[in-house]
Amino acid sequence: MMCSNFMLYFSFYLLSPLLPIYLADRFQADKDTIGLVLSGYVIAALLIRPFSGFIVDSFDRKKVLMLFFCLFFVCFAGYFGAVTLLLFAIVRTFHGLPFGATTVANSTVAIDVLPSSRRNEGIGYYGLSNNLAMAIAPSAGIWVYSLTDSFLFLFAISLVAAGLGFYCTTTVRIPERQKVTGRPPMSLDHFFLTRAWLMALNIMLFGLCWGVMSNYVAIYGKEVFGITNGTGVFFALLSIGLVVSRLYGAKSLREGHLAENALQGALISTVGYTLFFLSPAAWAYYASALLIGLGNGRMYPAFLNMFIAVARHDQRGTANSTILVSWDVGMGFGILLGGVLIEYVGYSAAFGVTALSQLTGALLLLFVTRRFFASRRLR
Repeated sequence: MMCSNFMLYFSFYLLSPLLPIYLADRFQADKDTIGLVLSGYVIAALLIRPFSGFIVDSFDRKKVLMLFFCLFFVCFAGYFGAVTLLLFAIVRTFHGLPFGATTVANSTVAIDVLPSSRRNEGIGYYGLSNNLAMAIAPSAGIWVYSLTDSFLFLFAISLVAAGLGFYCTTTVRIPERQKVTGRPPMSLDHFFLTRAWLMALNIMLFGLCWGVMSNYVAIYGKEVFGITNGTGVFFALLSIGLVVSRLYGAKSLREGHLAENALQGALISTVGYTLFFLSPAAWAYYASALLIGLGNGRMYPAFLNMFIAVARHDQRGTANSTILVSWDVGMGFGILLGGVLIEYVGYSAAFGVTALSQLTGALLLLFVTRRFFASRRLR
């Protein structure tokens, strides 16, 4: 499941930094159009996730995963035939549907195959596959493009990587689940884990911070510090922090200290975002990347375990989709808010609001969410 997840995100991140260049060169699209075309993928993924959680919980999870992953794999072939900007926009938007559904199904199946005694720790390790893909794929894509100057070759690599990920899903063996009886035919709980509503709000605040930072860090570094080629280093340090913190926090997660891990990660991230906001020099710009990575790598798997811990066994898919949707909503709002603040007030205001949102989320977790989680924890 880690291999399939790595291939899923590798095929995605391989193209992400280069698609704006492809749209501008191939179709002469302007920046507004590029943003509109690429946003369709994220919107589609966000819309499908609540329903995919219900589907994963209601049907055979392996078959559902294989279906969604196969669709994700096949969609890469569509890029070869997208000869107009409209066709590309349609293919790209449709591609977001199986991506959003596959991320939910894949993580749910990973939880199923983990022994219960190692589940908390295993989820932390599982998340390493995302982080490694994020660290490797963008640089690999840029390197391949610099050598070949061919987007068709990049599309082919992504197609092959997704195919390998699909193959991995066919080999997994999932313990048989008992059929759930007595569930109401239609309920909000099928699409959103209402027992975790406060945790969802908490993770939205953290997602907002990630949305602002990750989307505007490159232009901020260039315009404020004159860093033109340092974004790769920034994200490399961020990825190192994510990986190190997941490995370091595995033992604590195994022992069940979920809220404590989440709080420690949130506080470390608060220091990182505050340093990023202050950024007295380039060293602080890079140091903040490492701190944010260390904090988020500790916080996110702990929160995911918290969502799983308050859900029934037949709600694991819903728990996964709820945390992903909450993070995406916060991130999407952060992208919009950051753009408006930077345009009309400046970088300082945008990143100041980011640090304030992170601090608010950490304080909410410290004084309210921890007790909320403890009162609703099932295991």
